[in-house]
Amino acid sequence: MVRSMTGYGRGEQAYEDMTVTVELRAVNNRYLDCTIKMPRSYLFAEDAMKARVQAGIGRGKVDVFVTIVHTGGNDLAVIVNEALAKSYAAALQQVHAAAWKQLGESGGGILVKGECSVIDLARFPDVLTVEKKEEDPEQMKERLLAALDLAVTDFNAMREKEGARLAEDILSRAAAIETMVGKVEERSPQTVSEYRARLEARMNEVLQNTQIDPARILTEAAIFADKVAVDEETVRLHSHIAQLRELLDKGGAVGRKLDFLIQEFNREANTIGSKCSDLDITRTVVDIKAEIEKIREQIQNLE
Repeated sequence: MVRSMTGYGRGEQAYEDMTVTVELRAVNNRYLDCTIKMPRSYLFAEDAMKARVQAGIGRGKVDVFVTIVHTGGNDLAVIVNEALAKSYAAALQQVHAAAWKQLGESGGGILVKGECSVIDLARFPDVLTVEKKEEDPEQMKERLLAALDLAVTDFNAMREKEGARLAEDILSRAAAIETMVGKVEERSPQTVSEYRARLEARMNEVLQNTQIDPARILTEAAIFADKVAVDEETVRLHSHIAQLRELLDKGGAVGRKLDFLIQEFNREANTIGSKCSDLDITRTVVDIKAEIEKIREQIQNLE
């Protein structure tokens, strides 16, 4: 099945500690151009993600957006600075000793308790710090790729749906071209017989009662027939139409092949138009070229 180059896809994977969301958006482009926008801390997975996109998408300008939402606080860890806590405790003991000594000497009879709870100690700056747990790069890469695979699948489903619509339109226009080529084939021999009749009438008018050489008429008609013959062009057009149908039926990334093929369509139509001076054929060729141009526009959207 053929696919459109434009589309959107989304994939989401939920885990105990996080939710990973990947979104794809693509527009037309001659080649595959993939840009991944993600948090800097996960850039280690960029090459693997680009390779996965390349495996599932033929061409187009693809933008990949990665969103990671951490949940439940499972990614955070409380770190105890034991050395700093001991230093605080030692400092408090020194303060207590100094205060007791001073009050004892003054004889005030005031007692200073030297007790300090764990809660009190934990309140001092930098004794407890909260840090983000170190993530496993390989595990994180697998999570990102899993969400990306879902997004690519969703993306391709949308592109296939649009591609089917484009293929249907292209095939209908190809059928119209085929019908018009048949009209050219039917009309072309008539132009030769009409030319022969006009030539004979003109010679009769010019020479009047003089005997006209039938061989000369036949020779002139043969030369004209050779000049306006479009059999080769119409046969090639039929062949191109058959090849177009075969490529669309085959599916896959056939956009560039179809683009080259439609150039051959246009070349044959131009040749027919330049050979024929008949007004009916000229009008038909104009209609053929109009359909070819519409097909070309649709092909630009195919992968």
